[in-house]
Amino acid sequence: MANHVTPPTLARDSSQLGKIPDLDQQAWILQGQSLVTVPRSNSVVSVTVTVIPCKYTESLEQDKGTPIYLGIQNPDMCLCCENVEGQPTLVLKEKKILDLYNQPQPVKPFLFYRSHTGSTSTFESVAFPGWFIASSKKDDPIFLTSDQGKSYNINFNLYIEA
Repeated sequence: MANHVTPPTLARDSSQLGKIPDLDQQAWILQGQSLVTVPRSNSVVSVTVTVIPCKYTESLEQDKGTPIYLGIQNPDMCLCCENVEGQPTLVLKEKKILDLYNQPQPVKPFLFYRSHTGSTSTFESVAFPGWFIASSKKDDPIFLTSDQGKSYNINFNLYIEA
């Protein structure tokens, strides 16, 4: 049985690196311009995510979780929520996470409220309240859903590297 440790809380002014498997132990990998989930194994190299808290939280909803930017390394890209044909959509944008962090106000399309219970986290879009990062089956891209806990997995483990 795996030993679960409560994830560390995020330091206010520092970025942290880690991995985000879903509860089915699927890893996030980069496939073209999309993040997809595949079963974790020794031969799978999951993306390293960069997590950095937003420093200007006054204009954001309180009690929703910690507002964070989520990026990946190599190449430097960030997760972003956009309206595509009337549908909130999760996309990867070529953006440096520190450029977002250093903006004079929150960059809402790139922000997620991270709430966690024990070792499990959810990531809710700041730009589209009620929409969460989700995964479904292996080899499918991660995406946004408002269909909480029904067909899709919105719970992830965020493992921060020491």
